[in-house]
Amino acid sequence: MKELTTDHTSQQFNNELETLRQHFLTMGGVVEEQVQDSLQAFLDSNGSLAQDVKNKDSTVNELDGIIDEECTRILAKRQPAAGDLRMILSISKAVSELERIGDEAKKIANLTMQLIDEGESPRGYVEINRIGTMVSRMIHDTLDAYARLDIDAAIKVAKQDRTVDMEYKTALRSLVTYMMEDPRSITRVFHVIWILRSLERIGDHTRHVCQHLIFLVKGIDVRHMSMDKIDAQVKTQPE
Repeated sequence: MKELTTDHTSQQFNNELETLRQHFLTMGGVVEEQVQDSLQAFLDSNGSLAQDVKNKDSTVNELDGIIDEECTRILAKRQPAAGDLRMILSISKAVSELERIGDEAKKIANLTMQLIDEGESPRGYVEINRIGTMVSRMIHDTLDAYARLDIDAAIKVAKQDRTVDMEYKTALRSLVTYMMEDPRSITRVFHVIWILRSLERIGDHTRHVCQHLIFLVKGIDVRHMSMDKIDAQVKTQPE
């Protein structure tokens, strides 16, 4: 595992930073489960599993609060610098993205439960399965990259968001065409479209987590850069 150079020698401080990192990865694991389970609930029309996704929201919110308190306490008590400060700031921002991913998974669960009540959608399963598999893999690989401080992996994941965006636009056109051909399906297909929209947003939030990891390791803000520029910046920026 790659390690950042730090400016302190306190073992207690090291322990606090490691606890913060572990809480972040734990929260990421819960959110990853939410996304996977929300997709499975939709594909299987499983209302019980959808409810489980919604129930996990309280765990995500609890971890979000714990991490926020830890970041605030470390900043006030330790006044960290350099790599330590970047770790705290990076995790603080990345946690917000994880919380939003969890919110989108909860939306998918809610829409799934509505579809179960109103009747399954005649279209959209293939598209949701395909895009859902993409974003689930993105989340998994992003958390793995964070655990290993692997910015090459983070850049690779961030680039995959463009594929998700293209797949989303293609699926959207297909479903809109279907609704025009069969107006009776409009309500149900709209639910599917909103699920696809949540998946597309999950891809966006995952890309943002990758960008925060690049900031952590390299100390450069890449949030508003194109992927080509990010590649160039990362290659030229010293460790």
